Amino acid sequence: MRPMFVAMLLLGLAACSSTPKKEPPPSFDALMSRAEAQVGVGSPDASIAAFEEAARADPTRKEPWVRIAQLQFDRANYAHAIVAAEEVLQRDPDDLVADGVMTVAGFRIANQSLQRLQTRGALASETARKEAETLAATLRSTMGDAILAPPAPAKPARKPARAVRRAADASAPAAPTAPSRPAPSADSDPFKNIRGN
Repeated sequence: MRPMFVAMLLLGLAACSSTPKKEPPPSFDALMSRAEAQVGVGSPDASIAAFEEAARADPTRKEPWVRIAQLQFDRANYAHAIVAAEEVLQRDPDDLVADGVMTVAGFRIANQSLQRLQTRGALASETARKEAETLAATLRSTMGDAILAPPAPAKPARKPARAVRRAADASAPAAPTAPSRPAPSADSDPFKNIRGN
């Protein structure tokens, strides 16, 4: 019995010494680098998953959540962008990027909702109309009146005058032309001042 016990003990010790040692988990910085590499490759789902892994590796850091918020916003997943921005603000209440993502994503969600309500005729209800007016008042006070002004209708381009005139038309004086207005800038972004960081 004793020799059998000694043999079992030796086998157990031999098995323990041959077990491979576990590698330490990747560092936060390594996980962030992997996630950024996924962004560079153009794989948004893999990037978001990699940033989520980095967030689990160090739950106190805001950086993965900032990137998740930005990526979700870029994909027009505004609700997910807001959730990620909230995670950032829990870690850093003064983060301007998170505030900007929340603000603009919230406006876009509100705009989509208002458009749906309008197409269904639901804005005729007093409650919906008051909420829409409150949103418009907030936008005006924050961004100025121009943000809600309807775009000026585009004027059709005038056809150039013919080079050849008839003899009767040649004696008539030419009518003065109105000065043309510059077209609104295509890159005018009402939210450019809130992007920060």
